[in-house]
Amino acid sequence: MIRALTVLLSLAAGGAAPADPIRFENMSARLIPHVYSGGWTHFVGGGLAVLDCNADGRPDMVAAGGSAPSTLFENLGEMRFSGRPLMATGPEGTARNIVDSTGAYPLDADGDGHMDLFVLRVGANLILRGDGACGFSIANALWGLDGRDRWSTAFSAYWDSAERLTLAVGNYVDRADPDGPFEACDTNDLYVREGRRFTWRSLAPGYCALSMLMARDAGGQLRLRISNDRHYYVRDGAEQMYDLRAGRFLGPGDGWPRISLWGMGIASRDITGDGRPEVMLTSMGDQVLQLAQPDGSYRAAPFDMGTYAQRPHLGDDGRPSTGWHAKFADVDNDGRADLFIAKGNVDQMPGNAIRDPNSLLRQLPDGRFTEVSVAAGVAGMERARGAALVDLDGDGRLDLAVVNRRAPMELYRNVTSAGNWLQIDLAQPGPNRNAVGARVTLQSASGRQVQDRVIGGGHAGGSAVPLHFGLGRDSGAKVSVAWPDGMVSDHALSANARQTIRKPAP
Repeated sequence: MIRALTVLLSLAAGGAAPADPIRFENMSARLIPHVYSGGWTHFVGGGLAVLDCNADGRPDMVAAGGSAPSTLFENLGEMRFSGRPLMATGPEGTARNIVDSTGAYPLDADGDGHMDLFVLRVGANLILRGDGACGFSIANALWGLDGRDRWSTAFSAYWDSAERLTLAVGNYVDRADPDGPFEACDTNDLYVREGRRFTWRSLAPGYCALSMLMARDAGGQLRLRISNDRHYYVRDGAEQMYDLRAGRFLGPGDGWPRISLWGMGIASRDITGDGRPEVMLTSMGDQVLQLAQPDGSYRAAPFDMGTYAQRPHLGDDGRPSTGWHAKFADVDNDGRADLFIAKGNVDQMPGNAIRDPNSLLRQLPDGRFTEVSVAAGVAGMERARGAALVDLDGDGRLDLAVVNRRAPMELYRNVTSAGNWLQIDLAQPGPNRNAVGARVTLQSASGRQVQDRVIGGGHAGGSAVPLHFGLGRDSGAKVSVAWPDGMVSDHALSANARQTIRKPAP
């Protein structure tokens, strides 16, 4: 069955590196202590943003703090980080700590070449303008964005064909509803930049969103996927798909089936080489992998594919797992995307596992996944929330950072004997400088890989870093970039380097 579902078998022939064990070294002691804390409004959230905030080529991190200040970790190289509270200067000229944050997402909102941050909060959301030196100022008034007073837990962004920036914000429970919290889900927000200001409209109904992603669906259409928490919508709600061009939610008549689950996070990537992205939905219980079909629909992965990760794989707690941030990434550079899932109890929910180890699922040559987190040294047992798989030390291997609720943040250095690799950054003129919405197709001797450049997904946090491709034994690859406006450019790149591809002139 698996062979019929995947074309990644070709990656196992010729180009894949030997299947050496995946290994990480625990470097958490190098971080100043950071804990995602707070009461019931911070049971969810705890996101991690990764961005190069000072243009030195090293990824920095911003970790949401909940009721405590968010923390900025500047990357000093060699897995060393300075740490201090994330601060931003307000219109009055004074700097303040960023508190009550549930998460953050990096983007270059004004196209000036410096990374900015959209900060999700319990309260008014903030858009922080970066100065290129890891300093930030609150730009809500400057850019005409009403942060509103909500409990925000999800975010995504893209630039449309007119290069207008569109922001989607997902809100959780309406704290002002006297009949809440159950069946009191708030509506969501859509902002479109018109000139120098954002216009707002409501996305209703809302079903307690915990993750959003604007990206191509299995049929190649740009859609906004919203993953919702059934714990609060209880009934009548479901996962949602919004058609950005038509301006409406899709339903069964559009081929969008009604799916209800305890949705927490979204990860999207083509893992079969056919150019259609698969989607992982984390949840309380099953982690649901949706396999993209040739007709543009999805179907659930078979159980023996090994992705459901529905119960703890370490310890003796047999109650269901709770999945949060998910990320597809090639941690051993063999040309096959692996999958990390941050897991942990909401707080003290008796129906779910309390000691719930994180999952690292290694993709095998036949397309199945197997749990390797214990042997790899990353099976953390705290209440994990946000996470990132990013090359933090510049050695071509993806390292791991995990934010925990009521426990210190974790940091792991990838020391796997891994294969060759390529990291591809994109740049183009205009407002969408980082070419969000572009598709990169890599063809090497061992197979084909496809990744889209997106902002969103995960759980309450995301990364703005080069796209990472494992190459196994291959020494180079042909790369095709489909730019957001439809232009296509072709390139030949050598392995084991970070390459910036700039959009050619028309």
